[in-house]
Amino acid sequence: MGDRNPGCELDLGWLNNVHINLPAVKLRATQLQSRLSVKKEWQAAWLLRAVTCIDLTTLGGDDTTSNVTRLCFKAAHPLPPDLSSALGFNEDDNRLMTAAVCVYPARVKDAVNALKKMEVADKITVASVATGFPSGQYLLKTRLEEIKMAVADGASEIDVVLDRSLVLTHQWEKLYQEIQQMKEACGPKAHMKTILAVGELGSLANVYKASLVAMMAGSDFIKTSTGKEAVNATLPIGIVMCRAIRNYYERVGYKVGFKPAGGIRTAKDSISWLILMKEELGTPWQYPDLFRIGASGLLGDIERQLYHYVTGRYAAIHEFSIA
Repeated sequence: MGDRNPGCELDLGWLNNVHINLPAVKLRATQLQSRLSVKKEWQAAWLLRAVTCIDLTTLGGDDTTSNVTRLCFKAAHPLPPDLSSALGFNEDDNRLMTAAVCVYPARVKDAVNALKKMEVADKITVASVATGFPSGQYLLKTRLEEIKMAVADGASEIDVVLDRSLVLTHQWEKLYQEIQQMKEACGPKAHMKTILAVGELGSLANVYKASLVAMMAGSDFIKTSTGKEAVNATLPIGIVMCRAIRNYYERVGYKVGFKPAGGIRTAKDSISWLILMKEELGTPWQYPDLFRIGASGLLGDIERQLYHYVTGRYAAIHEFSIA
């Protein structure tokens, strides 16, 4: 990741002047999906870029050392050797890896150890969800302690989750202060992604305001969802969050990253999100320093599409190794 966001003072005047034009947001999302498409070698190139922006994720109650290790191997070797070779990557080429693996705090040590054994710990980061994921309905003291423990175990990125009740009741000062404390708990090096849980915030205006407060409090990334809500990453929500990122950059001068997560399962989805980054924020947000995709099943479909590009036919999903 790039430089950390130092944040700024809470600007309630900015929040109070927020107005969202819902029909315009929906129209913009429709335009992005309908008029923009890439084919053939350009599609393959965009899909390879998407691979490098994935936070390969396992957040199951049945996670074990073995499946976390398998996840890490898949992150280091996202495509089969023959497919990688056909696309111009050799076996020792480190350009094609996912950006990170994302696990529960109790599995951080497993991920760190696996990446060290594969000698890719300096290329793939370990991200950990924290702060009472996915609900956020835990005492602040325990949420902060969870961050500190994950960092101590080797996580260099922490995906924290908001207390949605503070957004729904417009307690912006308390929300700002909590996120500041979370950032402090991350220590001097770990980057913090703040999960807004957009499907539970009630309105797009709340999504925009929560995005601003999270960035003002020092979030290095803002993230759409835990993946556990009824509504997760959608393009209209992405547009609103990206506009907040753009406005924050224009006013404060710091680039904050964006991470859609939840429900992103197809190669087409990943290209749509990359196009959104290009259109709304520009080229810097098409690289893993400022853009991540939280996903578990996405990589399998990207493999199938790249296999089709190389061979002209689709492979069955069981022909690829699982993450």
